[in-house]
Amino acid sequence: MPKVLRIINRFNLGGPTYNAAYLTRYLTEKGFETKLVGGASQDSEADSMFILNQLGIEAEIIPEMHRSLNLINDRKAYIKIKEIIKSYKPDIVHTHASKAGTLGRLAAISQAVPVIVHTFHGHVFHSYFSGAKTSVFKKIEQYLANKSSKIIAISNKQKQELSKEFNIAPPDKFEVIPLGFDLSRFRQDHSEKRITFRKRWNLKEDDFAISIVGRLVPVKNHKLFIESIARLKSKCKKRLKAIIVGDGELREALLKHCEFAGLKTNCNGKPEKDTDIIFTSWLRDVDEVYAGSELAALTSFNEGTPVSLIEALAAGKPVVSTKVGGIEDVVNHKKNGILVPSDNVNAFTKAMQSLVSDDNLRNEMAIEAKKSINGQFSYNRLVDDTSRLYNELLSHSS
Repeated sequence: MPKVLRIINRFNLGGPTYNAAYLTRYLTEKGFETKLVGGASQDSEADSMFILNQLGIEAEIIPEMHRSLNLINDRKAYIKIKEIIKSYKPDIVHTHASKAGTLGRLAAISQAVPVIVHTFHGHVFHSYFSGAKTSVFKKIEQYLANKSSKIIAISNKQKQELSKEFNIAPPDKFEVIPLGFDLSRFRQDHSEKRITFRKRWNLKEDDFAISIVGRLVPVKNHKLFIESIARLKSKCKKRLKAIIVGDGELREALLKHCEFAGLKTNCNGKPEKDTDIIFTSWLRDVDEVYAGSELAALTSFNEGTPVSLIEALAAGKPVVSTKVGGIEDVVNHKKNGILVPSDNVNAFTKAMQSLVSDDNLRNEMAIEAKKSINGQFSYNRLVDDTSRLYNELLSHSS
């Protein structure tokens, strides 16, 4: 049975953990043994170990592997990964996301692992670092791509960006394998979940709830969401409630921005009747969030494939999103949602207003939303695609 060492940045709640977990659990049925390792979640992040527990997966934590750059910790993490490779003797090392991709592939190269695969869940080539830093990271990725057996892009758009715009590797080095999830809970009847969520957050039945789910970090650009809500509130007859699900380094700054925009928040307590924006921190039951909402939003400067939008659409919620990264592979403009230019508050406000004010349009998009998310984002398809790729690469390496 071929052995796979799977390495992810850290066990925080998000697409990489879900995909690594599903692959670890279900590739055994395809004849692959897998060991999963990664860093711990940060204090401001939701821990994802419950996902592994639900699937019966025991992962190895590398405490030194953090999101931020730290030469001492990064070297320690690299040495630990190298020792794991020496003892486990994998046939395949498959890394997920940037830090794991760098340290894991360098360690795999040093140990002459037969097959090295890396998945880009997003990338850091714009909206993250300065031009000088980005240039260095690009050169590192080009070197690692050259040493990799295959690079997985999670969307056609991402493949185009990485191969053509950033010249990380030629197109034939890439394999497009979209993300995969268990979306069954988002498709279930919403009535009880809606009641539960709205009662918990003190929402009245006639409140119009718009939710945004994600880390409170610069690349997610929550300021655009807050500014758009402030403008929409003055134009809209309906009583709006904005729900910000997530946490991160910008929480306090965003609370202050709400105050500056004239919006009342719940800070850390239960929302009051006149609360405009509710900060929930991290919630595990995101299906309840969408059941209790009318619309979903995303304001990012950069995205790979947006997990939050896939889940929202599966729940039958239309979306308003910036047109960046791989979002066009998920959102069909004016069919299941509306796409607008990045960081354009006028366009974002107008898009939300059209769906808030026009019930027929919103209901039509809700029907289309549910239909648009089908087998292409299932974990079964993810496992099948990855198994096929592994077998192909192993046959070429022997």
